[in-house]
Amino acid sequence: MIRTQASAIALALGTLLAGQAIAADATPVTRAQVQAELAEAIRNGDVIVGQAGLKENELLPHLYPAQQKASQLTREDVNEELAAAVRNGDVRIGQAGVKLNELNPERYAAHQAAPGATRAEVQAELAEAVRNGEFRVGQAGVKLNQLAPQQYPSAIS
Repeated sequence: MIRTQASAIALALGTLLAGQAIAADATPVTRAQVQAELAEAIRNGDVIVGQAGLKENELLPHLYPAQQKASQLTREDVNEELAAAVRNGDVRIGQAGVKLNELNPERYAAHQAAPGATRAEVQAELAEAVRNGEFRVGQAGVKLNQLAPQQYPSAIS
């Protein structure tokens, strides 16, 4: 009995001291700071609502601005990209959003299209995909060779 009481007292004392140590690490926050943080959380939708534990901006994302992500580009990189866009006429102007190289194509060099596959190559690729069941069907997007593996040759590993 005395052991149990001593253990309980030691446990309670340890919990009390640990709680005070944790509280001592936290810096004091003023009432105004707490109110400002709450107002910002409400404005950004970072307040948990309902029993699901989701934030309001997760439930209703169309009501809140998208979260800004930090850019990986330096100021010089952005300036270089802008200079290249101006040189190539890839800058949109006016309310219609027309690019300069579309308005005045004679002032800018023509864009070279990236080399792609020929029609014959695409047709051969499609025939192989059909033969191997490598295309997706239905709303679930499951491949045919997964639905009926016995009808298609097994993949060589």
